[in-house]
Amino acid sequence: MKDKIILTDCDGVLLDWEHSFHQWMKSHGYTLNTDADHEYEVALMYNILEDDKKRLVKLFNESATIAYLTPFRDAVKYVTKLYEEYGYVFRVITSLSTDPFAGQLRDQNLRRVFGNAIEVVECLETGADKDKALSKYKNNGCYWIEDKPENADVGYSLGLNSILIAHNHNADYQGPANRVQNWKEIYELITNG
Repeated sequence: MKDKIILTDCDGVLLDWEHSFHQWMKSHGYTLNTDADHEYEVALMYNILEDDKKRLVKLFNESATIAYLTPFRDAVKYVTKLYEEYGYVFRVITSLSTDPFAGQLRDQNLRRVFGNAIEVVECLETGADKDKALSKYKNNGCYWIEDKPENADVGYSLGLNSILIAHNHNADYQGPANRVQNWKEIYELITNG
């Protein structure tokens, strides 16, 4: 199985969730904390309560905006190359929402951007852990691409080849996953590995 399947997160890996979220928050009257460029937590980015953060992220994830996120960094070029040149397909595991309409919008966005390279889109509850979803692939050697250190480590502990996409919020990562700057490095790891 590992020879043809790449497991991947979506936001901050395939699509640029953060940019669209900041634009959406701004349009709703929220101001980004300028000292929060290394933050992962939305509550700290916007100086809001945790309950407000959960509500706002869920609202955004279930809004029509989710169908129009732009690609992340160089993802399109190298996902396409992995699919067309090597026959890899991508199974996306995303903690977006279990709302079926939000899931359809996520699926449409991914297929519009990445085409047939996307085989499966599995939507978990907003902010959900990925342990259970990843456990289906335990010890099969698939690549698992993520931007959240905890999820990269879970994949590694389940016998996956975890790759962590570099962001300011994971700059201090010292775990077992390979930390890379972009999809070009992922492409090289996979095709040379």
